[in-house]
Amino acid sequence: MQVTTMIKNGLIVTPMGVVNGDLAIKDGKIAAIGELSSEAKEVIDAHGQLVLPGMVDAHVHINEPGRSNWEDYHTGSQALAAGGTTSMVVMPLNALPARTTAAEFKRHRQIAEGKSYIDFALYGGLVPDNQAEIGPMADAGAAGYKGFMATTGSDEPGDFHNVDDYDLYRGMQAIAKTGLRLSLHAENAVLTDRLAADAIAHHHTDIQAYIDSRTPMVEVEAVRRALYLAKQTGCKLHFVHLSTGESVREVHRAQVEGQDVTCETCVHYLTLTTEDFKRIGPLAKCSPALRTPAVQADLWREVQAGHVNAVTSDHSPAPVEMKANPNNNIFEVWGGISGAQNNLDLFYDVAVKSGRLSLQQFVQLTAAGPAKLFGLKGKGQLTVGADADIALLDPSQSYTLRAEDLYYKNPISAYVGRQIHCRVTRTLLRGKTIFELGQDFDEQPTGQFLKNQNVTGDAK
Repeated sequence: MQVTTMIKNGLIVTPMGVVNGDLAIKDGKIAAIGELSSEAKEVIDAHGQLVLPGMVDAHVHINEPGRSNWEDYHTGSQALAAGGTTSMVVMPLNALPARTTAAEFKRHRQIAEGKSYIDFALYGGLVPDNQAEIGPMADAGAAGYKGFMATTGSDEPGDFHNVDDYDLYRGMQAIAKTGLRLSLHAENAVLTDRLAADAIAHHHTDIQAYIDSRTPMVEVEAVRRALYLAKQTGCKLHFVHLSTGESVREVHRAQVEGQDVTCETCVHYLTLTTEDFKRIGPLAKCSPALRTPAVQADLWREVQAGHVNAVTSDHSPAPVEMKANPNNNIFEVWGGISGAQNNLDLFYDVAVKSGRLSLQQFVQLTAAGPAKLFGLKGKGQLTVGADADIALLDPSQSYTLRAEDLYYKNPISAYVGRQIHCRVTRTLLRGKTIFELGQDFDEQPTGQFLKNQNVTGDAK
């Protein structure tokens, strides 16, 4: 069999186990796995390296159009590719206007095509009074919908805004008809806003005050409320960036009772704690807030039990000045961690090298799970016939992350200065190398738009 590319001598992580051998690629697909003798135009020696399915990062913020100086498709997708990610699901907010109408959905897709180095799917947004746009966004190819229960947005026209309980209920009714999933940022808006206002009024504006304004309680309460509303409406539900084991247990309990609900957590909630937040400063501010070591340990137990469907980055970039804190008021600082470039290596370090997870669990959380959640057929697994989306990870390399290593539009990250005990050396998208350590990116990106293939409702 004549193949295009052969990856030889690697440790290939397949759904059936780890294969010490070769992987053949033909016409952008995986053609064979095992001890192979086929001829190939290109041979990649992966000796000593893990051959992994490219990560499917189901929670990425790209700020184009409108706020391209925060992050655009060019820089964001390069950073993801450099970190071993081959597909992303892009959130509808922080671009301006936000992606909350079918017209904006189509415009954002056109912008991304030809600029993204990796494949991409797009969320539609649920905001107040846009229920009439839900069906048309599904028809345009939405992977799902994103809504905020916590306060978000600005006074700028076209910015994304959170929903109250009424708009959430009506939105769930509309989304249920599409067969797609609603992904929620679950924090109680009244509690977080009032607790923050109380702290500021008493001149408590340090990092601990911010942590105290977004306690685990505000997440757990919102999860319970959303689960009940989704049960009443028949809406498929997904909770993004859960930060507590208690919230995950609420989701698991609903699953056991037959509700169609899933959840994710993020690399930073499994890596950083409140003490790291205080040490690192504003670069580690996010919402939900980072948790204590005890809460983090509880979250890890739920991940190890298989109760979490995906691990994502929640890459939420911003210009350097928005992460400064000139007034010593952490509440004024932009909340979001730039982390997409270190999805695979950092998570492998804290999950597999630490002995917390097996390789199979790792791949399920980073690739197979999110691909299944959002109907990305041919993604997330190294099996014959699947897209040849592959990351090579060298578990013997160790490096300290530097700002100059980052491809972000704004090269800042809470992880700068951290030693990581493995490294992504190459990333392939449909069999073509899109990133190689120490080499420049090609001028022409080849990322393609991905449509959710799980749609079963009116939008099919």
